[in-house]
Amino acid sequence: MIQAAHVGIGIDAREGKQASLAADFSITQFHHICRLFLVHGRFCYKRSCSLSQFVIHRGLILSVIQAIFSWIFFFVSFSFYPGVLLVGYATAYTMFPVFSLVLDRDITSAEALLFPQMYEILRKGRSLSIKTFCIWLMISLYQGTVVMCGSYVGVYDNNFVELMATSFTALVFTELIMVALTIHKWHWAMYLSQAISLICFMGSMLYFNEYFDLKFITSSNFMLRTSLIILLACLPLYIIKVTRRALSASTSYNQIY
Repeated sequence: MIQAAHVGIGIDAREGKQASLAADFSITQFHHICRLFLVHGRFCYKRSCSLSQFVIHRGLILSVIQAIFSWIFFFVSFSFYPGVLLVGYATAYTMFPVFSLVLDRDITSAEALLFPQMYEILRKGRSLSIKTFCIWLMISLYQGTVVMCGSYVGVYDNNFVELMATSFTALVFTELIMVALTIHKWHWAMYLSQAISLICFMGSMLYFNEYFDLKFITSSNFMLRTSLIILLACLPLYIIKVTRRALSASTSYNQIY
């Protein structure tokens, strides 16, 4: 029975340890199952959903930028960003904040135990579904378009290095801000991950002189235009997210009571 279930839970009791050894999770007392479901189960599900969505978002937004770049420049067959920047984007620049989402909590443990009705809402699987995938697909399309087109319209003047520097900077900051906007409750490791990513990226801008012109990236023109692109990429989504979160909280309250 334990092995046939989706998740096997065994109790380490006086009868022996056969059940606990064959199970996926082992508990010592039966009443621990409430905390296992309502607290750890909720946190695990929510964190896995957030992590999966941002892993998808990181790749999709980069693909959108590459597709628009190829379309603008007559379908050239080379990568917009050099390999070292792509590796940095996938690791040092964005990896730590994205994976720090496994520490996020939308509610406290006490609230999860106090309102077990919320588990019924969780079982509907709305946090990770075809609908949420389509939403993140549209977000990636929107932000990728804003980053690439905003950089091209506002910066490009037969200077490919400036175009690449502006769009890549906006891309990295957009991803970091999106992670920050998704977090419900900040943990010290989240602050640390954001700081490490920013330090790594700023250091790369100073080190890779062939990709980031120091005179250009320290100019007010670069900072102003990059800030505007980031604002256009994140502010509308933030407004929509706050509105949806308020409506969702009201709906969840009504369903509980």
